[in-house]
Amino acid sequence: MHRLLPEWVEQEAVLLAWPHAETDWAPWLSEAHATYQQLILTILQQHAQVLLLVDYAQLDTVQNLFAEHPDVVLIPAKYNDTWVRDYGFLTTCDGTEKRALEFQFNGWGQKFTANLDNQVNIKYLADRLQVPLFSELAVVEGGALEINAAGVLLTTQMCLTNPKRNGTMTLDEYRALFAATLGVAQTIVLEHGHLAGDDTDGHIDTLARFTPNQGVVYQGCENRPTDPHFSGLHALGAELQHHLPDHTLFALPLPEVFSADGDRLPASYANFLILNGAILAPIYQQPEDAQALAVLADAYPEFSIVPVDCSVLVQQYGSLHCITMQIPKGVLA
Repeated sequence: MHRLLPEWVEQEAVLLAWPHAETDWAPWLSEAHATYQQLILTILQQHAQVLLLVDYAQLDTVQNLFAEHPDVVLIPAKYNDTWVRDYGFLTTCDGTEKRALEFQFNGWGQKFTANLDNQVNIKYLADRLQVPLFSELAVVEGGALEINAAGVLLTTQMCLTNPKRNGTMTLDEYRALFAATLGVAQTIVLEHGHLAGDDTDGHIDTLARFTPNQGVVYQGCENRPTDPHFSGLHALGAELQHHLPDHTLFALPLPEVFSADGDRLPASYANFLILNGAILAPIYQQPEDAQALAVLADAYPEFSIVPVDCSVLVQQYGSLHCITMQIPKGVLA
């Protein structure tokens, strides 16, 4: 049975999409480019290639930026935005046989235009794979799925039950879909936890992440008992304890980050990328950064913790995991 691979398997590449002026990054374009450059160099240090989608108009500029880095592979493409976690293909495995799998992407329940994003896998990536690419008709985003090596999947009720994704599809029908397409042995649908400003309806990768040694790292709020998020995130911790009593829980502190207009931004320390023995950890230039890195070091003792400044990413309501999709070894041609 083909099963979705956990993130801590050996990865050969990471998919990214370079911000350009036609994306929502326009007001912060230079800062976003600097963050992407830092992240790309950090990924290379973890012995992984970078597959970088680049808008045709920016191809020459980006080629010059990474001319000395042959492991940055530029892919000319058209795309609506850069959240490749939610439209990049997933990888499943059965023994030594791997497959690429894409679901449909409709802009997080038709909130944003996504027609170009929804074509990226077939138009620009399929011919770069040595494995077949399968397409599913259901709307599912990669950021909504968190799996461990035993096939236990975490996801959230708020995301799945948005009717603008899959109409009246029930949670039991989702469980059957995930079992059939992702080899999931158990689907845990969490009811609590949501960050203000999150356009994804509570993606799991902003809330809770497995560790390879029977742990769960989750976005807590114990450092802010009067925060509006406190009751929901506290309930999330209790819910995880209930469903996974044999797991050790690690609560991350909650930062308080606002936009220039004074809106609360969904800054989450749970939005990290696991890559070849490292945790690429988002930080936001906040007092909680150091504590968050310490929690991750406790949760992943066999991994190095590498901070990446994601202050600009959260201005567009996402973070490090949201802009990346890992590609396991043995997938690329």
